[in-house]
Amino acid sequence: MHNDIPLTLAAILLAGIGAQWLAWWLRLPAILPLLAVGLLAGPVTGWLNPARLFGHLLFPMVSLGVAVILFEGALTLRFAEIRSQARVVRNLVSVGALANWLIIASAARFCAALPWSLALLFGALVTVTGPTVVAPLLRSVRPEREIANILRWEGILIDPIGALLAVLVFEFTVSEQHQHTVLMFGVTVIAGTLLGLAGASLLATLLRRQWLPDYLHRVASLALVLSVFALSNALAAESGLLAVTVMGLRLANIRDLLIDDILDFKETLTLLLISVLFIVLAARIDLGAFADMGWGAVGVLLVVLFVARPVAVWLATDGSKLDWRRKAELALSL
Repeated sequence: MHNDIPLTLAAILLAGIGAQWLAWWLRLPAILPLLAVGLLAGPVTGWLNPARLFGHLLFPMVSLGVAVILFEGALTLRFAEIRSQARVVRNLVSVGALANWLIIASAARFCAALPWSLALLFGALVTVTGPTVVAPLLRSVRPEREIANILRWEGILIDPIGALLAVLVFEFTVSEQHQHTVLMFGVTVIAGTLLGLAGASLLATLLRRQWLPDYLHRVASLALVLSVFALSNALAAESGLLAVTVMGLRLANIRDLLIDDILDFKETLTLLLISVLFIVLAARIDLGAFADMGWGAVGVLLVVLFVARPVAVWLATDGSKLDWRRKAELALSL
């Protein structure tokens, strides 16, 4: 059994890279072949069982992988590139996210007959697109630079916002002490923000004062990112994603700080993590559960794709300089 584990891990990695190559060759978003491989390896053939393979380490490993991906995405966010469309991005992750949440929750309530508590939680979870989805899509679709920047900023910023919203909804639902829930949410935001800024300041100081040799820049930054994520989560549940996002965003916008070497390393690591994560998570899908949900699930999916996203984009871009074609491209991109 133990001899099979290295072989399985190597096969997952090889399958992920193969799916990435197939996506490049067919000019498709990489997530499509990756999901197909995961479904084939997991629920279809039963060859891959992530719960049995990784045990209790599965979700911590996924969380750490997402943290690295989110940090790498935030490292690419420079304020100078989005200044002309900052209002659109701000609206997408605030008003747009709120509209997305409420519309999807309503669809889950009336189409899938979920109770309001579960419908609101489902809506909060589905508002998240995240860099794991956005990055492969942008690499394949290649929209014009302005639209790509907006989608990249939205995809990265909405991840911690959606996670915090889901936690807030869950705690508000299960707890009778709503004041405590609001206080906990505030502590989570403050802890994530402060630890992210502290982590960025520490790494920037180490790099600027040359307290690290060149060959340690990459691994030291990785170790620090994972430490900030874990420490933030330990202090305030689910604040880690916000911490690494703030850390990456701050580092990306410190003047005269050279992070190209770190960014190149993180891009390679992100590609590897996305290749593995999509296969592993897709292998956990229970295909029978989709059949049990019936046509209500189809109705929810249609609302998510053709109602919630267009409405959110229309509200966020109202009054902007984007023409209807660019607005349509934003509405249909995620």
